[in-house]
Amino acid sequence: MAQLSAILKQATGVVAARGEGVYLYDEDDRRYLDFTAGIGVTSTGHCHPKIVEAAQKQVATLIHGQYTTVMHRPLLTLVDRLGEVLPEGLDRMFFANSGSEAIEAALRLVRQATGRPNIITFHGGFHGRTVAAASLTSSGTKFRSGFAPLMAGVHVAPFPNPTHYGWSVEQATDFALKELDYLLQTLSAPNDTAAFFVEPVLGEGGYVPGNTRFFAGLRERADQYGIQLVVDEVQTGWGRTGKFWGEDHFDLKPDVLVTAKGLASGFPLSGIAASSELMAKAWPGSQGGTYGANAVACAAAIATLDVIEEEKLVENSAARGAELKDALAKVAADHPQITDVRGLGLLIGNEFRDADGNPDGKTASAAQQEAARRGLLLLTCGPWGEVVRFIPALVLDSDQVNEAARIWGEAVAAVTS
Repeated sequence: MAQLSAILKQATGVVAARGEGVYLYDEDDRRYLDFTAGIGVTSTGHCHPKIVEAAQKQVATLIHGQYTTVMHRPLLTLVDRLGEVLPEGLDRMFFANSGSEAIEAALRLVRQATGRPNIITFHGGFHGRTVAAASLTSSGTKFRSGFAPLMAGVHVAPFPNPTHYGWSVEQATDFALKELDYLLQTLSAPNDTAAFFVEPVLGEGGYVPGNTRFFAGLRERADQYGIQLVVDEVQTGWGRTGKFWGEDHFDLKPDVLVTAKGLASGFPLSGIAASSELMAKAWPGSQGGTYGANAVACAAAIATLDVIEEEKLVENSAARGAELKDALAKVAADHPQITDVRGLGLLIGNEFRDADGNPDGKTASAAQQEAARRGLLLLTCGPWGEVVRFIPALVLDSDQVNEAARIWGEAVAAVTS
């Protein structure tokens, strides 16, 4: 009898039978508020009628048209539509299936385009689980341990994480930029450095937003030395942060943008965007793949764009995110174990620390599990699992914000009293 790998650890014990909006239902038809959204994937909610309709229609006409063999209309339409939302100057796309694949495509592009071997990433970043993507990841050892040697040529610079260092944002930013300059002077010479890879908000690293001055410093150094700036928007894109792209909060201008997760409301689709000039420097034959730009996934992505626009989900993310953050801050005010509530839009983390100020993954996990028992599904993140994250679908309403905050407050009280 075959079984799933025992190493796969479920965050909850729920066996989902169906989903609707921000709710999941188990096989006994018990309803749960889903504030995981498939790790930020079901951006328009579970089974949005327009996404379902688009996918069903496409399944009946063309399921798979491999896009280096034939073109298909959903792909061509999606590329046109993405031109309306991509940052200015990023006018060429390559599609894959997962965030890790897209990161590796970006890595291959910048190395080929520059002829340089090295990559600089930032401490706490998560870029995927495949070998190259894991080599760029420093949010936790579980993503990169046990299958060494990893890819060579990767150097890690500090991210301006004020909570981790116990500093102000300004102090953390000064330190991060100073150490980046030191790294460029001592470990990876600028003319050996192909790219910086960075998230606008650390995801698995603990939901820590960057800041405008830090990203301006990266852009300045990238321009000075001919280094490509790759912005990983896998978790922060598509309205998640209350703006369409996470980088929009910081006036951040990427050379390469990486996207996935919320792109197709649950269908596997990812991609990279770059300028025509940069994309033309990729070597012939270096981009491809069997399932990338699947016709059904592309149809779902087009419908996702329609729903985001028609239902003003970017604006809703900002408004409901502000309400949720305020409600979670009120819970934290009653529980000193929660030392920080942070994030942008509907991407919010609650950090737990013990009485000595150390990261407290045990209490964070207990609160997450208790919330699930009470009907609210959440996930943890952070190096010690000390952050409980709230990432609901962007269709969230105010009543659901209040319901989630109530359950969360009861769960935290139950495990800390």
